[in-house]
Amino acid sequence: MSAEEEKQPELRVGPDPDAVYPIKVQYCGNCSLPIEYCEYYPDYPKCKEWLEKNLPSEFEKVKLVDDANIEAGGTEDEKKRQKRGGKGMLKTKKKEEVQKLVTVSRAPRGKKKSVTVVTGLSTFDIDLKVAAKFFGSKFACGSSVTGEDEIVIQGDVKDDLFDVIPEKWPQIDEDSIDDLGDQKR
Repeated sequence: MSAEEEKQPELRVGPDPDAVYPIKVQYCGNCSLPIEYCEYYPDYPKCKEWLEKNLPSEFEKVKLVDDANIEAGGTEDEKKRQKRGGKGMLKTKKKEEVQKLVTVSRAPRGKKKSVTVVTGLSTFDIDLKVAAKFFGSKFACGSSVTGEDEIVIQGDVKDDLFDVIPEKWPQIDEDSIDDLGDQKR
């Protein structure tokens, strides 16, 4: 054997002789993760409460680890702030009060053809993809969502939309549908 071969660590094949098999993993009743991973769950304090109530021995181990982290320089505020990983618990954004108005206009497409543009349906919490599919099947034409709040329907169906939209979505009355006439896109 050469000196290089002696320096390499011995790689063990098979089970670890120090481990007791079968290994039993305990799961948290709050987040359903293994107990070692509870600290990465967004609602970690509830996991700690569950551990304290149901598995006091494991809670003591977690408590010792948390105390060691705080003594090592990590503050409570640092612990609360997520450093890596997913989004955690998402906060819902407050929706700004937007004027609820559906606008319908016609835009030229080529020489003799035109498209109808519908905007403002999302202010009434209507799924634009569903609405585009509905318009396409109702008028037997192509219809697609093109902008953040815009549906383009192939053909001039502007006049029919004043009857169809309130019929399909009762929360939109005819007074909240505005005709913008002919527009350039």
